[in-house]
Amino acid sequence: MEQKNHISDRTDRIGTERIGKLIFEFSAPAIIGMIVNAIYNIVDRIYVGQGVDPLGIAGISVAMPLMLLIMAASMLIGIGANALFSIRLGEGRRDEVEKIMGHALTLLILIPGLVIVVSLIFLDDIIIHILGASDTVFPFTKEYLRIILYGGIFSAIGPGINHFIRSDGHPRTSMLTQLIGAGVNIILDPIFIFGLGWGIAGAAWATIISQFVSFVWVMAYFNSKYTSLRFRLRDMKPELKLTATILAIGFAPFVTQAAISLVSVLQNRALNAYGGDMAVSAMGIVWSIMILFFMVVQGLNMGAQPIIGYNYGAKKHDRVRKTYKWTVLSATLFMIVSFLLLQIFPGQCISLFHNEEGPLMNMGIYCLRISALLFPVIGFQMVTANYFQAVGKPLQGTILSLSRQFLLYIPILLVLPRIFGLDGVLFAIPLADLGAAIISVGFIFLELKRFNRLISKNKTDWKG
Repeated sequence: MEQKNHISDRTDRIGTERIGKLIFEFSAPAIIGMIVNAIYNIVDRIYVGQGVDPLGIAGISVAMPLMLLIMAASMLIGIGANALFSIRLGEGRRDEVEKIMGHALTLLILIPGLVIVVSLIFLDDIIIHILGASDTVFPFTKEYLRIILYGGIFSAIGPGINHFIRSDGHPRTSMLTQLIGAGVNIILDPIFIFGLGWGIAGAAWATIISQFVSFVWVMAYFNSKYTSLRFRLRDMKPELKLTATILAIGFAPFVTQAAISLVSVLQNRALNAYGGDMAVSAMGIVWSIMILFFMVVQGLNMGAQPIIGYNYGAKKHDRVRKTYKWTVLSATLFMIVSFLLLQIFPGQCISLFHNEEGPLMNMGIYCLRISALLFPVIGFQMVTANYFQAVGKPLQGTILSLSRQFLLYIPILLVLPRIFGLDGVLFAIPLADLGAAIISVGFIFLELKRFNRLISKNKTDWKG
C-alpha cells in the first residue's frame, strides 16, 4: 500500500506543481534521450561515410524508409497506449493502466513483426522496385537491411514500452534506456566496422545488438521494485474496444512516421533522377543532421505529453493551456537558434560525415541550407500536432501531422522537380513546412478559444 501511495503522489503532482518546473523535469531527460537516439540512428552513417565508402551513406539512406516503417508501427502502439495511459491516470482509473500496457506489448509483437516478416520474404524486390536503389547502391542497402531486419522486433518493443516508464514518473530511467542503447552502438560500431573489418554489415550488427540491450533494460524495469506496474498474461489478451482505442490515438504519429517513410522513398527517387547517387548521399547526411534538431523538439513533446494528458483528464484546462504555450515557446526559440547555426556553419556540420573537399561536401552544404530555411516555424507545428494527440483527439492530430509530411510535401515534390529539377526537390521541404504551420495556426486558434470558454465557465461556477 505504501508503494502504491508513493506512485500516486508521484503522478498526482503533475496536476499541482509549477508548469515550467514540470516541463523541464520531464523534457530534459527526454531531450537527452532523443538526441542520443538520433545519434543512435546516424552513427552508422558517420562511421560508414568516414571509413567505408560515401556510397554506403546512400545505401543506408535508401534503407531508411523501411526502418522508419517499423518505427512507425512501434509508435502506433507505444504512443497511442501511452497517451491513453496518461489520461486514465489523470481520471484516477488506475485499475486500467496495466491492461493498457499488456495490450501494447501484444500489439508491439504482432504488428511490427508482420512488417518484418513480409520485408524479409520480399527483400530484393522491395530494395529495387520500391526503395529504388541504383545498381551501385543496391549491395550496400541489401547487406545492411538483411541484418537490421533480423533484430527489428527489438527496435519496435523497446521504444514502444519505454514511453510507459516516463509516464510512470521516471523520466530519467526512460532516458537511460536510450543512453544505454546508443552507448552500446557507439562502442560496437568501430569495433565491428574497423576492428573486425565487417564494413557496413558491422554497422548493422552493432545496431541490432544495441537495440536488444535496450529491450532487456526496459523489460527489467517492469520487474523491479521501482514500480508496482507489471506485464501480466491476463492483460495481454487483446480486447477489440481497447485495441481500437489505442490504435486510434496512436494513428496520428503512426501516419506521420509512415508518411516520412513514403516521403523518403519518393525523395530518394527524385534525388537519384535529378542529382544521382551523389545527391542521395548528400541528403542522407542532411537528414542525419536535421533529425538531431527535430529530436530536441520531439523530446519537448514527449515531456509535455504526460503533463497535458494528465491535466486534460483531470479537467484542469488552464494547466493544459499553459503547458502548450510553454512548449511552443521553448521549441520555437530552439529552432530559431538551430536555423542560424545551420546557415552560418553548414560545412562544419557536413564534415562530421565526410570531411573531404569536393562534390559531396559542396552538394551537402547547398542541400542543408535550403532544407533548413523554415526551421523557425517547425517547432510550433510539431508541438501543435502533438498537443491534439496528447489530449486524445486523433483526427486533428492526424491532419496536422499529415499536412507537413504528406498532404503538402508529396504534391509539391511531384510537381516542382519537373520544372526546377534538383532545386525543386530541395525547395519542396521549406514550402511544405510553411503551409503546415499556417494550417496549424487555424487548428490551435479554435482549440484555445474553446479552452478560454471552459476556463471562464469554471471560474464563474467556482465563484457561484
